[in-house]
Amino acid sequence: MTPTKRQFNSKPKTVEAKVLKRKDVTDELLLIWVKRPEGLSFKAGQYCTIGIGGIERAYSIASAPYEEDLELFVELVPLPEGNLTPLIWELNEGDVVTIRPRAKGIFTFKSDKPNQLMVATVTGVVPFVSIVRQYLHDDDSGHHFYILEGASYFDELTYDTELHELAKQHPDVITFIPTVSRPSEERNLGWLGQTGRVNSIVNQYVEEFSLSDDDTVIYACGHPDMIEDVKDQFLPKGFQVEEERFWKQDD
Repeated sequence: MTPTKRQFNSKPKTVEAKVLKRKDVTDELLLIWVKRPEGLSFKAGQYCTIGIGGIERAYSIASAPYEEDLELFVELVPLPEGNLTPLIWELNEGDVVTIRPRAKGIFTFKSDKPNQLMVATVTGVVPFVSIVRQYLHDDDSGHHFYILEGASYFDELTYDTELHELAKQHPDVITFIPTVSRPSEERNLGWLGQTGRVNSIVNQYVEEFSLSDDDTVIYACGHPDMIEDVKDQFLPKGFQVEEERFWKQDD
């Protein structure tokens, strides 16, 4: 039988990628780096689909497109609700996962407005990390990124050291404000920063930074309830709100 053009041009459904490194952040959060498959390209803010044993889930990519490998930030969802993340927790350097060879997603940098207000909960900060890394690497200009990240506990913030340092190095480009929602709990002992759920402080900083619907795009990424609250607050005021939902389940 003569192969068809489609058969000649067909791509594999998945390819294998080696785990290069893992870093446990808390009992329920980890960072993992996997070898970027040859030919896999993506835009900052997009996601890839990884799998183990035929179980696949989508994860936003923390690394920027210019970086060599894929960096992922994963939250554990235990059985019976979670199917893939317990398997991810068993991974070590040298193990193999599958990746679909095409990244997807439209939660990417919208450059038409100078002010970029990014609101996240925990792992929802991932696409924003990718976007600002790429922006700085490209030596771009004309935009300011206001990143508000919320977590229950400060040890969940994960990228706070990097974002604080970038904000210090590029004060005209990045402003980073982390907040914890349970400041009185012992796990947050010593926390001196902003407190409250991240969606409850957005309006405060919109006013403080004199942001308007004419010059600002709002991105909300993470817990669906946070996203809905941000939309309820700012869509009626005419703001453009982009969203990416991270459900606390992987089934």
